[in-house]
Amino acid sequence: MKLQCLLIDDEPPALKVLSRYISQIGSMEIAGQCNNAIEALEVLRRCRIDVIFLDIKMPRIIGTEFFKNLSHPPKVIFVTAYREYAVDGFELDAVDYLVKPVSFERFLKAVTKLNKLMGGEAPAASSTLGSPADAFVYLKVDRDMKKIFVNDIVYMESWKDYVKVFLTGEKSFLVKQSISTMENLFSDHKFMRIHRSYIISLDKISCYNGLFVQLGTTEIPIGRLYKQVVMERLQNKY
Repeated sequence: MKLQCLLIDDEPPALKVLSRYISQIGSMEIAGQCNNAIEALEVLRRCRIDVIFLDIKMPRIIGTEFFKNLSHPPKVIFVTAYREYAVDGFELDAVDYLVKPVSFERFLKAVTKLNKLMGGEAPAASSTLGSPADAFVYLKVDRDMKKIFVNDIVYMESWKDYVKVFLTGEKSFLVKQSISTMENLFSDHKFMRIHRSYIISLDKISCYNGLFVQLGTTEIPIGRLYKQVVMERLQNKY
């Protein structure tokens, strides 16, 4: 189940940045965006919210006071241009405190903290900015978030609680993610799940038949339950 996010900020450009960042995290989605606390209360009344990304210096009521007055507050990540509010934010048991302008790497660090607190997996994140050749993902390898260019990925294979990612040049590494999470992460790129255990890059296919696809010298089986969808997509040239 995806984490439901509420964004509260009186500056539209700040909301736009956070929206773009969250859209790149497969395990998160935006439940609402608000310019003030009054609008936010209505969203909180109607929707399940797991985390608030909350600006502090807003008209009428500052973010810390708004959060203090919530009877059953969700997790909160404060986002503000003013460092002097950091102490107040952490006194409210905030997950993290982001100072504008927020970089994607710093945002990802905060989301990693959030996932650990909520007992989930480390987030996988993608970027589709720029040309397709420049697209990349951040994947957790050991203790680091590793930047991987999408065009370098040949296929992925499920290994119990991990996914093994195979790159061009016969390189590979293990990522602590489920294969379903990886499938969602790469849904905007030219990848396809063809088997319960395999996701392939469509651009790397050299030939295929009803039993397998070939990626260079590697044959990947097509699962029985996936066969119809796979064949239709390949015959229609994706």
